[in-house]
Amino acid sequence: MNTTDAIRTLAAFALSTIATAQSNWPKLPYVVDPGWPRLPAGWTFEETPGVAVDSREHVFVFHRGPHSIMEFDKDGNLVRSWGDGVFVRPHGLKFDSEGNLWAADDQGHMIVKMDALGRVRMVLGRKNNKGETNDTFNRPTDIAFGPSGDVYISDGYGNSRVVKYTRDGKFVKAWGKKGTGEGEFNLPHSIAVDKRGRVYVGDRDNHRMQVFDADGKFITQWKHVGSPWGVAITNDEFLFMCDGYNNRILKLNLNGEVLGTLSGPGKLPGELDYSHHLAVGPSRSLYVAEIKNWRVQKFVERAPAR
Repeated sequence: MNTTDAIRTLAAFALSTIATAQSNWPKLPYVVDPGWPRLPAGWTFEETPGVAVDSREHVFVFHRGPHSIMEFDKDGNLVRSWGDGVFVRPHGLKFDSEGNLWAADDQGHMIVKMDALGRVRMVLGRKNNKGETNDTFNRPTDIAFGPSGDVYISDGYGNSRVVKYTRDGKFVKAWGKKGTGEGEFNLPHSIAVDKRGRVYVGDRDNHRMQVFDADGKFITQWKHVGSPWGVAITNDEFLFMCDGYNNRILKLNLNGEVLGTLSGPGKLPGELDYSHHLAVGPSRSLYVAEIKNWRVQKFVERAPAR
């Protein structure tokens, strides 16, 4: 066997080992709520990249059509909408610990902070001006917040870096470049921060999660989880991830161990097509935003069998 054949054999074995491990992942105990949400007659989502949930379990949906941000109560009734004319191409949506809503506009090249009434309170980047400086982005994708309120931006489709700011919007540092090495990225698409300040970056097209300390020092990487499109860390320190290429949801602990998986590809309720970002509500329900299916689905945790 020559060197090329040996490499191919090893690669095939590695892929087979990963596939076997994935087939043994347990199923998460969730069922879809097919009646959620209830849109007014004549209203619809278009491509739906972002979703966020507040402490009341009001759900905020960020999509690429009219009424670009829609707020629903916990029963799925529309409360209000806003955002028309503000955003160029909606992408990620997150709440900070103070109840402010932050939106990533990838083709607008900006991050917008809004208060509870939807009023703009801060803008990072400059609308329709791309760059790679302290105050410009090139198609940013997501936002996360450190324990002290620091803001982390995954910047994203055009650039290949993470940018850190203070809670007041002052530039701190940036790290990363295009590549496959440790601390390099091929589409940093999602980002989350745990209670210890560790930063988890969904390195989407390198099919791995990278973990850094609060200053961007590489800690580890998880290459067995698929392609991280969206990530969210819960208060009890579990990480939920949507894999848009394999159209599944994963639950992991913060050591990278897969605790369970949910769903699969398709168009029916409970199935996924380009699962993009997700959020976890106070009730532990999962809300998953999909690009191709033009919707957000709510998955409800089932009570254990007695």
